Amino acid sequence: MKVLKYDSTFTTETGYTFPSLEIAYDTWGTLNESADNVIWVCHALTANSNVTAWWPNMVGEGLAFDTRRYFIVCVNILGSCYGTTGPLSINPETGVPWFNDFPLITVRDVVNVLEIIRKHLGIKNINTIIGSSIGGYQALEYSIMFPDLIRNLVFIASSAKQSPWAIAFNESQRLAIEADATFYDHNPQGGKKGLRAARSIGLLSYRTPYAYNTTQAENDDEKITSFKASSYQDYQGDKLVRRFNAWSYYRLTQLADSHNVGRGRDDVEKALKIIKARTLCIGIKSDMLYPVSEQKYVAENVKNGHYGEIDSFYGHDGFLIETGQVTEILKKFMG
Repeated sequence: MKVLKYDSTFTTETGYTFPSLEIAYDTWGTLNESADNVIWVCHALTANSNVTAWWPNMVGEGLAFDTRRYFIVCVNILGSCYGTTGPLSINPETGVPWFNDFPLITVRDVVNVLEIIRKHLGIKNINTIIGSSIGGYQALEYSIMFPDLIRNLVFIASSAKQSPWAIAFNESQRLAIEADATFYDHNPQGGKKGLRAARSIGLLSYRTPYAYNTTQAENDDEKITSFKASSYQDYQGDKLVRRFNAWSYYRLTQLADSHNVGRGRDDVEKALKIIKARTLCIGIKSDMLYPVSEQKYVAENVKNGHYGEIDSFYGHDGFLIETGQVTEILKKFMG
């Protein structure tokens, strides 16, 4: 991981001005002489800039993101906790972390931070930008805000604007965090019980009833406590608490809810028409959080849209698991 210390001010869409930023990013491969052999990967909610860690078998020689041909870039998003400025970073104006005072940020703010790294790396054009879930939000907005920069857009299990269904899940998670009194203590060790509960809620939207009923099925008809599904929820909550914090989670779910490409652009369809990139939208048949209708809608309303679909019983998380299917569709699209 590399960290750029950006010493200029950065003003958000809502008008908050950061006096400076730290921006974490990773790269693989070599930038060519024309500075355009770039695959830009935008990560999802709790991931980081190390694509090889959270999306295995995608980056490397002969893989979908072939390091022999491409220069792969991924940036940890603003508000996260993996090296880029976030709620637990030190506010240079106060000398203490922001905690709850960290400002509301939007997907467009994130894209403007990505632009800082693009210019820092000397990238002239992006061959392919790819994102899943809220990574898809970033990839889509980047393609609208800077349409002449991007040749290909790959949009996986995502949408043109946050749906009421997704907002309801996020609000439920924030309510769980707010119910933990330590979230307001300005202690980096606070908010853990709330975050643990929030993750349990969120996980239900990432999977499917069939996946739970298959992988967490009981073979003991006499059992009345200590169910596998309960243990699984506990385990996943604990796992996130060890690597994330409640303040970043809270702000990033709000960031997701702000997503609407039609905001300030008359409507969603007109915004999608701005995109010049050849666009591939990939849906997951069993995705309950981002139904395939949302990816088909984008494919139908951009100027050069294509639709592909993967079959997975894992639901929304299928894009992380079914890498073989994702790779097959990507390679056909990218040639």
